[in-house]
Amino acid sequence: MARRRRRSGGRSHPRGGARQSGITVTIEGLPELRQRLEEMPTQLKAACFRALKESAGAVIDGTKGRVKTDTHNLQRSVKARYENNRVRAEIGWWDRDDRYAIWQEFGTRKMPANPSLGPSLEEEKRHLPERIRREIRKELP
Repeated sequence: MARRRRRSGGRSHPRGGARQSGITVTIEGLPELRQRLEEMPTQLKAACFRALKESAGAVIDGTKGRVKTDTHNLQRSVKARYENNRVRAEIGWWDRDDRYAIWQEFGTRKMPANPSLGPSLEEEKRHLPERIRREIRKELP
């Protein structure tokens, strides 16, 4: 089951880039899933990665449709980063010009929240298991 967790603002990206959007989705049982993925044949890992990319694309599209569009900057710059060997995706904003995305997502004392990434993640998380099943079925004889 996926859960959203709010990170404190102002953290830098671990790789030294711009700030993160502030949302982390934790999927329970992920360490066990990763262990099982390590034992899977390469083509099944590739199938899981294709499903992940499809879900990440759906989250990006959902976010683009929800994000505030005064300048369209956040709409244009939301993207996914992938780690193929870990079947992992990070979705958000990493450009220096996008640091205000966290204020849009969670609001401030003076500005109401206008969440876009969080609702898109919530909407997509129920589709990911079926996407994985569909892609794995394509690989099985």
